[in-house]
Amino acid sequence: MTAADYLNSVLANQKFGSGDQQLKDLRAKRDEVETLLRSSFSSCTPSIRYAGSYAKNTMIRESYDLDIVCYFDHEDTAAGSSLKEIYENVRDLLAAKYVVQPKTSALRLEEGNGDKKYTHVDVVPGRFTDDSRSDAFIFQNSAEKNRLKTNIDTHVSHIRDSGLTDAICLAKLWRERSGFSVKTFILELLVVDVLAGFKKKPIDEQLIHLWEVLRDSIDSLTVEDPANPEGNDLSQVFASQKPVLQYAAETTLRTLESSGWESVFREENGGLDDAERAALISSIPQRRQQGSRPWSP
Repeated sequence: MTAADYLNSVLANQKFGSGDQQLKDLRAKRDEVETLLRSSFSSCTPSIRYAGSYAKNTMIRESYDLDIVCYFDHEDTAAGSSLKEIYENVRDLLAAKYVVQPKTSALRLEEGNGDKKYTHVDVVPGRFTDDSRSDAFIFQNSAEKNRLKTNIDTHVSHIRDSGLTDAICLAKLWRERSGFSVKTFILELLVVDVLAGFKKKPIDEQLIHLWEVLRDSIDSLTVEDPANPEGNDLSQVFASQKPVLQYAAETTLRTLESSGWESVFREENGGLDDAERAALISSIPQRRQQGSRPWSP
């Protein structure tokens, strides 16, 4: 079996088939949430759509969420006169049926009275900026004016149509198996940018090139939100995650050279053993760039 054959078999095990019960359950939960939202906001015509990894074709079994956006028309105040009110009203509505965990912009849905069970569904409320129903504002605690401008169609097409969704899936699996934390959006953007000239290369060559660039040239890399490059500055977040990406890539390349692909993607402990993971964590304060925020495992 070639390296590419092995990685394609790993991918096949991580991807959902259209008939998989987990996927059917997610779709059913989405329908349930949409019915609740539409019946409760009957005077509105919210746009309720898939977003995130499901829409981008980058969902993996190892770790997945189903992101659902619920956007209201820009002059519609039935769901709230401000983004904060929309966020809180949708939260309170969903709380009548689910246990809701508020995030920065999303509402995470759980079920159960005792042991909470994550439904794998996150709802992101927002409001369109104009009648075109393209750009939207979402509520965000840390953003200026508590809002962030975004565009789901731009995000989805940038990743889904990149020609690199397989590499993105494996990069996400690499993160999960290695046990480090890097924001998915930043990882997706990095793969698309770094591998722009490698789309026709075998998947193993793509991953090796990605790790070599992360190891050798991390300081020269930048990431930019394709939907809002000026309004959503990702530089500080990326700077805080550069050290862990660099070290994990360096360690992975050593593992690949000494033990092969199976050791990189093995399920038990992932690509880093306990000693390597401890070294990774302890090295971060010394390796992070001045001005970046500390990485938290």
